[in-house]
Amino acid sequence: MSRSWKLATALVAALAASVTAVLPASAATWSSSDKFASWSNGGYTVRNDVWGGGAGPQSIWANSYSNFGVWANHPNTGGVKAYPHSARNIGRSISSLGTLRSSFNVSPPGGGAYTTAYDIWAGGNAYEIMLWMNKQGAVGPIGSFQTSASVGGHSWNVYKGSNGSNAVYSFVRTSNTNSGTVDIKAVMNWIKSRGWIGDATMNEVQFGFEITSSSGGMNFNTNSYSVTSS
Repeated sequence: MSRSWKLATALVAALAASVTAVLPASAATWSSSDKFASWSNGGYTVRNDVWGGGAGPQSIWANSYSNFGVWANHPNTGGVKAYPHSARNIGRSISSLGTLRSSFNVSPPGGGAYTTAYDIWAGGNAYEIMLWMNKQGAVGPIGSFQTSASVGGHSWNVYKGSNGSNAVYSFVRTSNTNSGTVDIKAVMNWIKSRGWIGDATMNEVQFGFEITSSSGGMNFNTNSYSVTSS
């Protein structure tokens, strides 16, 4: 076999591997490489949400609101690049909810810098509540440490701050987990008890991956996710 033939064969193999990496679920029900692509399914909205500066390519796929993921290749620089997620709008005040719970199961990469996180919005998006279930690499919450708390079925370190547009309350789990159930109503009542929020209307409950870096291309998969309320 000639050297040129070997090189050509190697190139074809590399390109095939690259395509496979970029499209990890090419047979998915829905997929897109558009930065702000979105797809509605089962009362939820799945979004690619590549919103940060200096972002690299990111492709999203979904079989349902509950089973989705991305292949992302963001450079090893600071700042959040994207938050691919699935969201459900609640549209009810905290006190009117008997229950508000969510369950998840994910398969994140072992490298890069990211959080597996809920991003919960309330009060017409005046309040942002983040629940960090898993964190990897050089990432940190907005604001200053307030206290430690066990609420909603988990133990957290709690931070309070602002991003310049809205108040941000970050609950960073004291140990990483890739699956579990969260009592969101209990978390919201805890925040109310601190006087940080009133009886606000719950807007979207979002869940996904807040990605800072994933150099070389990494897969972030959500195996299951759901939100229930009454």
